Amino acid sequence: MILTENLNVLWASVLFETLYRLGLRTVVLSPGSRSGPLAIAAAAHSHLEALPILDERSAAFFALGLVQQQGRPVALVCTSGTAAANFYPAIIEASLSHLPLIVLTADRPPELRFCQAGQAIDQVHLYGHAVRHYRELSLPELALLPYLRQTLCHSWQTALWPDPGPVHLNIPLRDPLDLRSEANFHGALPKNFFDQVQPFVPPRVVTSLPWQTWQQMQRGLIIAGPSHGVDSLAEATAIDRLSRFLQWPVLADALSSARGLPHGITHYDLLLRDAHLREYLRPEAVIQLGPLPTSKALREWLSTCDPLIWCLDPTGDNNNPLHGRCQTLAIAPQSVDCPPDPLPPNPYLKDWQDQDQRVHEQLKRTFEAIDWFCEAKLIYHLPQWLPSQTAIFVASSMPVRDVESVWRVSDRRHRFYFNRGANGIDGTLSSALGVAHRGQPTLLITGDLACLHDTNGWLITPQLQGCLTVLLINNNGGGIFEHLPIRQFDPPFETFFATPQAVNFAQLAAAYGIPYHCLQNWADVQTQLSLDPWPKIRLLEFKSDRQQNAQWRQQVLAQLGI
Repeated sequence: MILTENLNVLWASVLFETLYRLGLRTVVLSPGSRSGPLAIAAAAHSHLEALPILDERSAAFFALGLVQQQGRPVALVCTSGTAAANFYPAIIEASLSHLPLIVLTADRPPELRFCQAGQAIDQVHLYGHAVRHYRELSLPELALLPYLRQTLCHSWQTALWPDPGPVHLNIPLRDPLDLRSEANFHGALPKNFFDQVQPFVPPRVVTSLPWQTWQQMQRGLIIAGPSHGVDSLAEATAIDRLSRFLQWPVLADALSSARGLPHGITHYDLLLRDAHLREYLRPEAVIQLGPLPTSKALREWLSTCDPLIWCLDPTGDNNNPLHGRCQTLAIAPQSVDCPPDPLPPNPYLKDWQDQDQRVHEQLKRTFEAIDWFCEAKLIYHLPQWLPSQTAIFVASSMPVRDVESVWRVSDRRHRFYFNRGANGIDGTLSSALGVAHRGQPTLLITGDLACLHDTNGWLITPQLQGCLTVLLINNNGGGIFEHLPIRQFDPPFETFFATPQAVNFAQLAAAYGIPYHCLQNWADVQTQLSLDPWPKIRLLEFKSDRQQNAQWRQQVLAQLGI
């Protein structure tokens, strides 16, 4: 429905109708006066879901979770002033993770800028190079509605191709900002105004691949980094087809769709901590898919070996932080057409598989002997304890590293979500809520600091249509810092790096009306996670000892690959 009460709401209605026809389905709005016409138009659109979220930072990270889950752009709306600045951390994450966002910031008209009019900052190019595209729209004019339509079509395309990411439209508006009538704009649009507005289909890019060179390599690896691929099954199938043809092992990040393939090596992070195996398994060639995995051991090993690397990335992004001998090929794994007949079995692949199985058996024995609350044991058992098709959002810092080291392969079709573009802890809870909204039952694995950093995310709960379980690993501080050299220096370590927070999570949950349970033992953990169905929202606290877990990782886990 096109609203016609005044020019501002007509302008906003045309904006959202155009975006809807391009493929938009969800609008996340934070309240404010200047953005009033945008809120009115979004709320009135019968085919758009408009979600009001108070905190702009939470709103933006919630939208990121939605983008990951839906596989399509989400629109973000805020009023003028510092409200727009609070979107910035999520926009940086969207940019680095290649996630499309349509950022719509309302603004004062030009005559009310730089004159102390109030709630007015310089919003021109506010997000700098973090956005793929910036436009300041003209003030609404009836004659400029075709210009508005075309600008939106171009912006939507830029958000999706050739390098998906956020786009920013700054929207100046004069009064009235509500539904007061100025004139009768009924019939202002021709009946065929939206006829040419169609969803954008990215073109298929054909890239030549060095098949002859790859087939001559006897010690080759496929390394798959974290992936936001919407069709994870198609992506995994393509990587599997490539590995079967070349007979190369697949070292896939736990957050990749390729983890668990027949030629997959699950425990490479532990294997590569052994000096003998680092030399014994030395590669001569690597096909890298997307960014490198999280594993520090893998990165250090590749830097030392300096193999030939071909990085396949559909955006042509520079995914080579090691600055080795790397050639980037702008192609997605799904677009790789393998030759029909696979190469003969490869002894190098068999060596990797034998070592991986050995560590798998060692891990099983090691965790069976542990009865205390070991964080890595928790991660190890989750694939078997979680219901099938659970969506899993993994926080940065220690959770993602434990997942990388010990997550087991299962047939339960779990899918991972994450914010690993900038690797920050901000917005973790809000993004997990976005993944859960109208999606699969979702588990958030988070530490205490990441959870506390985004407590305003709990305010989104009333909007949630779905269910989210927050598995809080509370070791009273930043566990990742226990593994850094600064740990040897206390002071200042405990106060300025570990930063323990004296927070009672039961009371915090009660303040937001969130059901809370403190896990008592391993049987309790399994019982709580195996519930079917899960409740809409809950907080499960897993209390662990930070120093004990760090010491165990350094003295036991690090030795398992040896």
